[in-house]
Amino acid sequence: MSAPSFRIALVGCGRISANHFAAIAKVEGLSLVAVCDIIEERARSAGEAQQVPWFTSLEAMLAGAQCDVVVIATPSGLHPEQGVLAAKAGKHVVTEKPMAISLAGADELVRVCDEAGVQLFVVKQNRLNPPVQLLKRTVDRGRFGRIYLINTTVRWARPQEYYDQAPWRGTWKYDGGAIMNQASHYVDLVQWLGGPVQSVVAKTATLARRIETEDTGVAALQFASGALGTIEVTMLTYPKNMEGSVTVLGEKGTAKIGGTAVNRVEHWEFAETDPDDALVGAADTDPPTVYGFGHEGYYRNVLAVLRGEAAADTDGRAGRKSLELILGIYESARTGKEVSLPLRESR
Repeated sequence: MSAPSFRIALVGCGRISANHFAAIAKVEGLSLVAVCDIIEERARSAGEAQQVPWFTSLEAMLAGAQCDVVVIATPSGLHPEQGVLAAKAGKHVVTEKPMAISLAGADELVRVCDEAGVQLFVVKQNRLNPPVQLLKRTVDRGRFGRIYLINTTVRWARPQEYYDQAPWRGTWKYDGGAIMNQASHYVDLVQWLGGPVQSVVAKTATLARRIETEDTGVAALQFASGALGTIEVTMLTYPKNMEGSVTVLGEKGTAKIGGTAVNRVEHWEFAETDPDDALVGAADTDPPTVYGFGHEGYYRNVLAVLRGEAAADTDGRAGRKSLELILGIYESARTGKEVSLPLRESR
């Protein structure tokens, strides 16, 4: 008996959709069967390019396309609402980051998917970058000893034209700022590597872009383990993307995964040698964009979960953890106070 295959429909044919289309095409057992976008020209273009039916509303796609999974690649503020629609239609849900821009939205999406008996996946493809996987394994095996400091730095460039291309970009209702949108994968990596965050102090600013939200922000973290952490994010780097990195400093080791999108081992030094050290050079990648190559690996995990062969790399509850940290950063920046986690209420 052959293993089951699954049909995928995607809503949101913007910048990131090309990574989804390419990844789905490479995973035997998954097939794209429909696309949707409220901009008719974009929906038609994607549908014709992928040779699948296209729709201009999610409701029409759910009614007209035979699918098992709905991928949500729309503006962040729409993710919970659209995920709920898909789940209530009995479809598994794959949502791009962040899964919501409020904890209330995230919690509703998790609840509805649970009640509908469908899987909820939150895309965190940077976790699957080979250098990041190597770093995570090293942390989990205790090679750093006691961890003292974890840092992430995102120094990217998003010109005003980027925000002007779509009215939802840089808005609180649909997007969030540099930390919520562009750097959310990096906030996720910090808490994935360092464990629960106990408190955060942050500052954000809108220094150069004509947007509602921040184009630059910094945060200092206290982990439950006692380690400290720092997050530095800006979309104002001149003249192009410079760095997307994560650094871990411990009593027995120092490692930095850098490049423009945590795609390259830039420093790797430990008190004791290990066979993993021989993998350092081979782990480097050279992705054409900051999105990296992780979507294919992510979809392989989606397929394995739907076949009952694996647990989800990042489900709704895992996606909620990084969202809560981002919202804690925003609350600290807004109030000027240290904010304890977990947050006291859904917001």
